[in-house]
Amino acid sequence: MLKAIVKFIQALNSNRNPSEIANACCMGVLLGFMPKDNALWFLIFIFFFFVRINKPAYLIITALMSQFAWLLDPLFDQIGYQLLTVESFASLFGNLLEIPFVGFTKFNNTIVMGSLISGLVLYIPLFICIRLLVLLWRKKISVKLGESAMMKAIQKAPLIKNIIDIASENM
Repeated sequence: MLKAIVKFIQALNSNRNPSEIANACCMGVLLGFMPKDNALWFLIFIFFFFVRINKPAYLIITALMSQFAWLLDPLFDQIGYQLLTVESFASLFGNLLEIPFVGFTKFNNTIVMGSLISGLVLYIPLFICIRLLVLLWRKKISVKLGESAMMKAIQKAPLIKNIIDIASENM
């Protein structure tokens, strides 16, 4: 996990496309929101490994969001219930359940559906915000942070020295 964190920080400061980092974070949020006990989560998780994104950022954000997603479960339950009880979708959802293996996705679970829809709705606004944050980080924040006395003191800590050593090995 330490190497993933180092690679994520390197990507923030490197010449990589900010959109790759923003996409990775948005995909991590989408998966982090979803319960992990269904085939839909695993299908999306594996699919995203074939997309050009920053993989360490994807894994870190997915892990972080998974720790806090349970706090939003009541909201996801309400959203999923509202969507799954729409009368005009009843025949569609019924037909989907008749397809072999589609039931393993648990799309008919209110929390799974609500978290999927919430992640999809948040994707574009979150993408724009994270992309702007990456650009702001590269142009202003990292420069000022690197020059600060506090940062120079933090870099002397043993754990931080290990992280810096790992980062220098990867360069």
